[in-house]
Amino acid sequence: MATIVITGANRGIGLALCGVFKKRGDQVVAVCRRSSTDLDDLKVEVLADVEVTSDLAVAGLRRRLAGRHVDTLILNAGILRHDEAGLDGSLDLATVQEQITVNAIAPLRVARELLSQLGAGSKIALITSRMGSIADNSSGGSYGYRMSKAAMNAMGMSLARDLHARDIAVAILHPGYVRTDMTGNSGNIDASESARLLVTRIDELTLATSGGFWHANGERLPW
Repeated sequence: MATIVITGANRGIGLALCGVFKKRGDQVVAVCRRSSTDLDDLKVEVLADVEVTSDLAVAGLRRRLAGRHVDTLILNAGILRHDEAGLDGSLDLATVQEQITVNAIAPLRVARELLSQLGAGSKIALITSRMGSIADNSSGGSYGYRMSKAAMNAMGMSLARDLHARDIAVAILHPGYVRTDMTGNSGNIDASESARLLVTRIDELTLATSGGFWHANGERLPW
């Protein structure tokens, strides 16, 4: 039975990932700021009161997991802000900073703190977005989200390089355009289907493919 730790697990893609791993018999540790009725109904282990932007809270998470081996760490917690009006002076730089803090710095904080729980054969999966691809940016805008996910992708590649010698593989994964609260329930795929595809990508991950940037459907994405 593998131990799977998932951040941002109380709703959306994180919740759906908990469901997929739970159904197949893995030991799921759902990390979140606060639980939800849907998460409680899954009957998985919930570690709440974890604010991933807080050094103190994430250090507390490490202590709560002390002595336990983590087979897969899924860094899923993230935000999307829509109140960035444009370059005419109304662009809200505070929301740009907020998204970088949550989407790029926070997952690095969690990975750093939980490294002692990972070992040879462990995997780290970053739930990012193709909006972090510079080559794929054909529409502009979304400064904070694009910048934060590009930074997350760069972090994932560095993790892959730095953890290779420890036999820890890293996947950088775009979940698709998923119907969740974050997207206003618009999109072209349900969270449950996205989660199923993401788990397939994680299962396929090896040290030889570590550092790859994939769509959930298996397509290799440009940087």
